[in-house]
Amino acid sequence: MTDKITVIGPGTMGTGIAQAFLEAGFEVVLIGRSEDSLQRGLSTIKSRMEKAIAKGKMTQDEMDSVLERLKLSTDYDDGEESTAVIEAVSEVIEAKKEVFRLVEEHISGAIIATNTSSIPISELSEALSDRSGFIGMHFFNPVPVMKPVEVIIGKDTSEATRDAAIKLIERCGKVPIAVNDYPGFVANSVLMPMLNEAIILLEKGVATKEGIDTIIKLGLNHPMGPLELADYIGLDVCKDIMDSIYGETKDEKFKPAKMLNDLVSEGKLGRKSGEGFYSYKK
Repeated sequence: MTDKITVIGPGTMGTGIAQAFLEAGFEVVLIGRSEDSLQRGLSTIKSRMEKAIAKGKMTQDEMDSVLERLKLSTDYDDGEESTAVIEAVSEVIEAKKEVFRLVEEHISGAIIATNTSSIPISELSEALSDRSGFIGMHFFNPVPVMKPVEVIIGKDTSEATRDAAIKLIERCGKVPIAVNDYPGFVANSVLMPMLNEAIILLEKGVATKEGIDTIIKLGLNHPMGPLELADYIGLDVCKDIMDSIYGETKDEKFKPAKMLNDLVSEGKLGRKSGEGFYSYKK
């Protein structure tokens, strides 16, 4: 019997997680709030796979076979009999908690995981009556390509849940790394201060955006400069992560730079909006 995974949230991360499990042979239920959001999510998955076909990494028959195992739904009951339910909605505590309440109400016996990139999972688990089956699975964008997954162990997470989550991630072709619960975990605790400092240097006129990015790429051997990377992640996402970690730690290095706040207020969110630190308009 093919294992079944339910993913809540058909955005960038949710569709990436769904695609990774589909390509690993799982059945996947992708749950969204509306048919429109689900169709946009399906288009995103198809677009990624079509690019893989163009590069010779997948055939049309393989794509068709993979998509046969995908079910789109607005009904949480369709997630019943899932091995795991992975939440991938916006980085807003109450939005996530509402998802967990619905999952616990409609889907029994599954590991409940959050893809949060910054919020302590012990805080999120407060929405659940049984916290032993709750865990963090922080996938990296783009999920179908990136290998690491931070597996965040909460104070109430059982050993059985931890072990099952690690095996599930390995079966998905990813590399699980166990991390103790902490605001920002490992990746964003390291990354966000770097992005923020690059923005502050740009604000101060220390160098141009191209100069900052080139120094980091060539001098530190990074594939992308910090400002390019912030645009790729989404400036609103970067701000949300920094706000979340700063709110928990009060550490000034996580306080979003004024330029970041201003760009987000102006709707300049990076690649997805067509403009951020750079312009992506054709």
